[in-house]
Amino acid sequence: MNQKKESDLANALAQWRQVEAALSSKDAAFTKLLSENRRLSDEFTDQSSQLENVEGALADTKNQLSSEILRRVDLENQVQTLKEQLGLQKNINEQEVFEIQSRHESHLVELDSGRRREFDSKLAETMQQLRQDHESQVQQYKEEIDRTFSSKLQNAQQAALEKNSVASATKDELESTKLRVESLSSQLQQYQKDKMVLESRFQELERTLDGEREVWQRRLSQKEQELLTMRSQMFAQLEDYENLLDVKLALDMEINAYRKMLEVEEQRLQLSPSPSQHTAIPRTQVHGSRKLRGKKRKFEGVSGISPVSKMSSRSAEHGTVSVAEVDVDGKYVRLKNNSETEQPLGGWVVRKMYPDCEDLSFHIPSSCILAGGQTLTIWAAGEEAEADSGDLVLQGQRSWGPVTHVRVVLLDPNYEEMAEHRVCMQDRGEETELDFDEEYVAGSDIQHFRRQVKTLTHKATKNKLYNFSVKCSYRNGPKCFST
Repeated sequence: MNQKKESDLANALAQWRQVEAALSSKDAAFTKLLSENRRLSDEFTDQSSQLENVEGALADTKNQLSSEILRRVDLENQVQTLKEQLGLQKNINEQEVFEIQSRHESHLVELDSGRRREFDSKLAETMQQLRQDHESQVQQYKEEIDRTFSSKLQNAQQAALEKNSVASATKDELESTKLRVESLSSQLQQYQKDKMVLESRFQELERTLDGEREVWQRRLSQKEQELLTMRSQMFAQLEDYENLLDVKLALDMEINAYRKMLEVEEQRLQLSPSPSQHTAIPRTQVHGSRKLRGKKRKFEGVSGISPVSKMSSRSAEHGTVSVAEVDVDGKYVRLKNNSETEQPLGGWVVRKMYPDCEDLSFHIPSSCILAGGQTLTIWAAGEEAEADSGDLVLQGQRSWGPVTHVRVVLLDPNYEEMAEHRVCMQDRGEETELDFDEEYVAGSDIQHFRRQVKTLTHKATKNKLYNFSVKCSYRNGPKCFST
């Protein structure tokens, strides 16, 4: 019956391990999906920031284009103004010439007719000279205006060509940006659809996981109930066995007492030995009788086991510097220079690795030099008050963490392992004992009884260790389950 129950329990434990493995794989898939979702969110954020930058550049380009158009219009207005000024100046000059001619003509009418020829000749020469001077001035002014106008016109045309090229480039870039925004929008919609599908799948997996967890919890509770029933039956049978053994011992003692009394009477009356004496003496001579002290030790049940922690450590080094000590409370890690020469530790790394947690690293400053035979203590941030002047402090971490199943390594600047220190914590249960009251028992009977007691003790110890592992699994979660 017990073997069948133990086989059922082993099958249940194997099924539980399979479910745990499936749960771990599903957790890994869920973690992968979460990382993919986070990566897509980061890409979407980057694309949004790039889109904002492109829109800002487009707005700046539009502003520059509008300002260049305004400058072009302003230059065209200036050219038109210069043309109008040139025509106005020409009209003024013609008006002045006409006025001068009219004044000279009126003056010539007032002069004497005798001197009219001389005056006409002089006037003609003067007018010719004035006309030549005026024409030369007008020609110079016209050439200067033409040169200024042509230079400004060329500058305006060149600026307009440059602005047109910039505007066309901006327009092309705007079109490409629009196409890119459209493609990013389509990708974003696709990513959103994928995200919705993954979320629905994740919810479905969570529901399936919860259902399976509830089923296995019910099965575990049933198995625990069966184990408790079996234990109670076993303890009841053991108690009955102890009672029967007490009765047997009492009967054996009484029989031995009667046998001794009979032997004494036979010796006193000088009678022949009884047939029972002939049969009892060889057994006594062969097996021998053992008289034990009357001491009774009760069998300890499940609650009699108390786990005891056993710590073991191992160190190894490949150079002159070693990891000398790791504090059990996670306060500090101590390095030691085993040589007599100085050892520069700049760029070295002290890394503390856990089986199921993220590694903890400390980079030693470049100015750190460890003297020969000296030690260097690296304190956690929570213990900074205890640090001396030559010690270092692990910033951002209040503790180095627990020392259960931990490995501390020392790496050089090339990340080669130079030293290590391992610490392991193991739990062991105290072996229970079962004894009984005995006064006088034959050798074969006590040996048979001790074999039975040893078997029962081994089974009780197995049941207690299993109960302790189940309690640990309930206290620490399914991942800490162990047998």
